[in-house]
Amino acid sequence: MSTLTQHGPGARDGAREAPRAGAPTEGLRGSVRVLLRTHRRSLRTAGALLLLGVAAVVALRIWVAVAASEERCPDGDTTVCGDDIYAPTSARINAQMFLADGGTVTLLLAGLLGVFVAGPLIARELESGTFRMAWTQSVTPARWLTVRLAVPFVLATAATAVVVPVYRWGWTGLQHNPFSWGLRWYENAVYLSSGPVTLGYALLAVALGALVAVLVRRTLPAMAVTALLVGAVALTMTRLREHLWPIARFSGKPNPDDFSWFIDSGMLTATGKAVYWNDCAHEATAVGDMTVCMRERGGVTPFTDVHPSSHFWPLQLVETGILLAVAVLAVFVAFRVLRRLHG
Repeated sequence: MSTLTQHGPGARDGAREAPRAGAPTEGLRGSVRVLLRTHRRSLRTAGALLLLGVAAVVALRIWVAVAASEERCPDGDTTVCGDDIYAPTSARINAQMFLADGGTVTLLLAGLLGVFVAGPLIARELESGTFRMAWTQSVTPARWLTVRLAVPFVLATAATAVVVPVYRWGWTGLQHNPFSWGLRWYENAVYLSSGPVTLGYALLAVALGALVAVLVRRTLPAMAVTALLVGAVALTMTRLREHLWPIARFSGKPNPDDFSWFIDSGMLTATGKAVYWNDCAHEATAVGDMTVCMRERGGVTPFTDVHPSSHFWPLQLVETGILLAVAVLAVFVAFRVLRRLHG
């Protein structure tokens, strides 16, 4: 009898308790599956575009390598060595054009990701009221929003882990050509696609999209505001970028780095005060000689302010840190707003 009692109601109660303990995890996984299934077409399209971009970089890099046999000089000159006329191969021209648009495309994709999160992923459900169905099925508002943030965060991180190394592989094969254009490390075309900043903008776009969605709660306005905010952040960071790390000053000698980001130049006075060439621009003579003006202001030793190529990673890490800090703040505010509106 004791055995029967042991396997009776108590056992059934224990069986009920076991699923209850794992219910949050199962509910979270179920929410993720539902979200992925609902937006599977968009995800497939994004994946196809990602693979297409990777294939394009690989194909162009291989094309440049194959066409190198047509280049008569080591520097890529297809004319007779020593000729002053430079004529790169079609492969090199097309590869440079494609890679020079990398930063613009990356920023555009980050903006589109934020717009997608703000509109179809969150604001549409808040606007239509379909979120109530999920919230009445043991899914709390916080878990509902967590899923809609975690999925794009993970997908953006995975995509960046593929895109950035492939882009850097294609870019480094061309940047050292002395006649390359648009491929310097500090240009937006390269800078936004070749380091952790790429991930920073993607995660920031997701966070801003979620915040705007819970505030606006209307699909089209949320998408428009998110796009404007991502663009405003990118423009602000572009203007502030040169100030994110101490500038290197070379005085009385040429800059040893041919790939430096030029910031400004001028002359130092005997006391070490900097006089910039721009200060004398309005006093230039007819032949454009501003040296007299600089000398009158006490200029003695020429100097140049630059960010050498060694500043690439410090600038990238500082900017990424700023973007992630803003993203964390946006996520925090989004959860607070959702809790205040829906408990």
